[in-house]
Formats: sequence, structure tokens, C-alpha cells
Amino acid sequence: MTAPAHTRTARTSAELIKAEEPVLAHNYHPLPVVVARAEGSWVEDVEGRRYLDMLAGYSALNFGHRHPALVEAAHRQLDRLTLTSRAFHNDRLAGFAERLAELTGLDTVLPMNTGAEAVESGIKVARKWAYDVKGVPADRATIVVAADNFHGRTTTIVSFSTDETARAGFGPFTPGFRIVPYNDLAALEAAVDETTAAVLIEPIQGEAGVVIPDDGYLTGVRELTRRTGCLFVADEIQSGLGRTGRTLAVDHEDVIPDVLLLGKALGGGIVPVSAVVARREVMSVLRPGEHGSTFGGNPLAAAVGTAVVELLESGEFQRRAAELGVILRDGLAELVGKGVVGFRSRGLWAGVDVDPAIGTGREISQRLMREGVLVKDTHGSTIRLAPPLTITAEELRSALGSLEKVLAA
Repeated sequence: MTAPAHTRTARTSAELIKAEEPVLAHNYHPLPVVVARAEGSWVEDVEGRRYLDMLAGYSALNFGHRHPALVEAAHRQLDRLTLTSRAFHNDRLAGFAERLAELTGLDTVLPMNTGAEAVESGIKVARKWAYDVKGVPADRATIVVAADNFHGRTTTIVSFSTDETARAGFGPFTPGFRIVPYNDLAALEAAVDETTAAVLIEPIQGEAGVVIPDDGYLTGVRELTRRTGCLFVADEIQSGLGRTGRTLAVDHEDVIPDVLLLGKALGGGIVPVSAVVARREVMSVLRPGEHGSTFGGNPLAAAVGTAVVELLESGEFQRRAAELGVILRDGLAELVGKGVVGFRSRGLWAGVDVDPAIGTGREISQRLMREGVLVKDTHGSTIRLAPPLTITAEELRSALGSLEKVLAA
């Protein structure tokens, strides 16, 4: 008989990693660190070793681990009400939706849970709008997307991925998508026709290596979609909510999309919270029974989401990301030619291309882990840096120093 969990001897990191092997799906390849505690920008493994978190849960932890205001909001709500389903109203949802709509400059909110759910929901809203408002014939709507995108891993979403690792073995794929090169307005315009419901893009491509488009690209997308009568859907699940030094990445060009997709940081690193936020005339195509989620908009999620919006309303975190982003950018510039062959950054977000002769992104991440810094690789020899917006200048410089050391070694 297996001993009760509370009576078992504490296991080491190596033992816990080994224990996962036979019982967990192999859909991730994590770094060999087992986190047991965390606070702010720091995590601690089961042996008590501390690491500076320079990934922040792919932006889910924009406000750091266990931010006091977010933890307090969760605790307070846990003592009152956690779930009603959307069969009933709850007293936290209206306030959350009001604040989020005001923060984003849009009108209406469709609350969901995960980022992929927000993308799927955005696709459904865009298609329904195309049929009900634009007059596209039934089942003929198309959505134009960008190559090298990352919007999630559900079957519809991987249908328009160009990453074969995400696609291979998961067909048949959902039709209705046209793929064009990112940052290419001419190709985008050529792909749009009378069947186009929407253009769906990331204002900055995260998984692709923090790829930042040319100045004017987002403005061009906005002008093109308005002129051709289709929707601009911006996926800000990674780029949004302070990460780039503005509330949203589209704010750098003063662009307001028709539909905005949010997630990750919206849950404060405490609960999964995502949302589709849109113009009222777009969202109004949904009628009761046409879309839903048992957990979407639950009181706990709404309480934490409201606390996240309150943090962003002050502008403090956007300013921190912008100011500390200068330190990050300048520090990476100093490493170009010293093991770094190129980088792209905006705010506290960077994709760093390491000389392949030094190592793969995975190998560089493992070496940094041994120096007490956690990052994650993406394609080839590229690593991503996305520290919590609560990181200090001293901590950021320390992480850059560790990267310099690893590259020199």
C-alpha cells in the first residue's frame, strides 16, 4: 500500500523528476529544476537553492511571484465565493469587465480561462461577425494569420501554425486560414478578399523569438483591415499588460484593434484568466447558448483579474518595464560580438540569438541555471528573457552578468 502523501519522506529534485517520468505526459521538456517556493523575482528549489526567474511564466508572472495585492485579493475571495458557473450572476464579474474594458479602450469582455481559449473564442466571434454583419456566405469565412505565429496548441490553432513540431500528427486540420509572412503588408493585402473575417496577428511574435515588426506595420494592419472591411484581432496574451513598457504592445503605435486577446498576466500567476475584449458591435453577434465556459468569469478569477487591472491603472509597471528595458537593451548590446550575434527587445522582453558555436538555446539555458538564473530557449540558439516587471535594476544587471559569464566560458 502506498503511504499517504503527508507521511512520505521529502524527495529530492532528482527523485521528483524521475517520479514524473512514468506518470506525466511528455508534452514538455522542462529544465531540471524543481521549484518549491517563490517570492517576487526569485524561486527556490526543494533543496533550498535560489534562482532569479528571468522567464516569469512566459509573462504569466508579470507582477512577480505571489504579489501581495494579488495574493490578498485571492485570499479574500476564497473566503467568500469561488464559483457559480455562468448559470447565475456573481458580484465580482461586472466590476472586472468594466475595469478591463476601460483599461484597453474597448467596450465588451468575454471572460475565458486559458490563452488558447481566448484565441479560439476570438476566432468564433470573428467568423460569426463575418456571417451576421459582413455577409460572407455560410462556411466561407477566412482568417489571415502570420507565419511563425504562436497562438496556442488546440487543434484549430495548430491548423494555422507553421511549426511542424506543433502540427505533425494532429491532422486533419481546420480549414479557413491563410498564412502570410509576418511584417509584410503587401502580402497581407494580397491575401485579404471579400471572404476575410479578420486578420489575426501577434503585435510581437513571442515564441518565434520576440520578433518585433517594423515601425508602422501595426498601423498598416489597422488601416488595411478598416479599408477592406474586416476585423483586426490582436493576440496580446504574451505581449500585453505591461510587458513592453506600455499597457499593450499595440499602444506603441496608438492602434486600437477591433478584438483584443488577453491571458497569462491577467491571472496574476494565481489562476488562469483570459479574455476576449472587443468593440460592442463586434461582440454583440454572440447570443445566449452560442458560446460559454463553466469557469470563465468565475468570482475568484474576476477578483484576481480586477486586482491585476488595478495594478496596471497606476502606470507603475508600464514605467518600470520601459525604464528597466533600457538596462536590458544596453546590457545585451554590450554582448553583441561576445557570444551574442543579435537580439530584439522591447520593454522587459528580449529574444537573444547566441552564436551556435557556443551552444544551443537549451544548453545556454542549462548553463545559466547552474549560475542561478532561469531562462528558456526557443528555436535553435535563441533564448528568451522576460523577467517579472518587479525585478530590480541590480537583479537585472546580475542576470546580464551571468549571461556574459556563460558566454565567455
